[in-house]
Amino acid sequence: MDIEPFALERWLADHEHGAAVNLGDSGVRPLEADRFDTDPGTLGYVVPTNGDPDLRERVADRYDRGADELLFTCGTQEANLLAVLATLDRESHAVCVTPTYQSLYSLPVAVADVTRVELDAPDWRLDPDAVADAVRPDTELIVLNNPNNPTGRIHPQGTVEALYDLAAAADAYLLSDEVYRPLAAPDERVEPVASMGPHGISTCGLSKGWGLPGLRFGWLAGPEEVVSDAWQWKDYTTISPSAFGQHVARQALDREGDLLAENREHVCRNRDLLDEFATEHGLDWHLPAGATGFLTVPDGFDSGEAFCRALVDEGVVVVPGETFDRPGYVRVGFGAERATLREGLDRMATVIGRGER
Repeated sequence: MDIEPFALERWLADHEHGAAVNLGDSGVRPLEADRFDTDPGTLGYVVPTNGDPDLRERVADRYDRGADELLFTCGTQEANLLAVLATLDRESHAVCVTPTYQSLYSLPVAVADVTRVELDAPDWRLDPDAVADAVRPDTELIVLNNPNNPTGRIHPQGTVEALYDLAAAADAYLLSDEVYRPLAAPDERVEPVASMGPHGISTCGLSKGWGLPGLRFGWLAGPEEVVSDAWQWKDYTTISPSAFGQHVARQALDREGDLLAENREHVCRNRDLLDEFATEHGLDWHLPAGATGFLTVPDGFDSGEAFCRALVDEGVVVVPGETFDRPGYVRVGFGAERATLREGLDRMATVIGRGER
């Protein structure tokens, strides 16, 4: 298996460590550990290694599934990896909606033949007919990110149902990374794909919307045969979820309503601040769900990377659109502490005013 470098992660590795202001992250500012009991007792393996059965049943219930149809993982990233390995091989084909978080495209490419279906600016609307045109007799997987990263676009219920029907007609699976779904307003949320029927797979976790990225706690929900195969692959990756992560995750789920309401309010206030900034500086974007905005590059800069490098010189890290194959854009994470976001936008304004050097 050959895997291409993860452009976004390489960019952040090169630039975020020493930055004065980091707006490269894509989730809500991390919650303080002292809000939870952080003593799990012993630090052995979680047994059984697919996760505590009662907790699995509790999380699976939100997808109208049973405990054996859910696998706990080390973050949503591992859940996506295991879903791809459980459904694709060298003889198969996948359809991937892009731009997207790179692993949702690069992982299928490492395993199978892939056709991309592009979202078009400015509204990043997904055309189910374009997906239908991309489906082949050997298609085994259609991959979606909803809400979308980097654009923040929510693909509506009817669109997702149309993709599910395409997957079902092809005897394939629809994989939906729903890690930003907890940040969408309740009246904007689309039904999880894993709830739509036997061809639906949902991945999610506590990193982005919950503000708990350091837990590395996520899950895969779907048909029992997919979950079982994914568990077999997990024996060769992390074996079990983190005992510490599962311990804190149980507490976070107990307080789900309060924690998510707090985080949504924080993100909405920050989104308004970024929207004011974009309007003031003539930058176009789709008002997003989630915690990332995909903004056009300011006048005076040839590309997203040129703008981002100028920002690095000013002590600010955002992500160039080139990491999503969209050089005319930059991704700005607005889930940071409000004071951090304000400082970052002030520094960005300075760079825009100065122009490319």
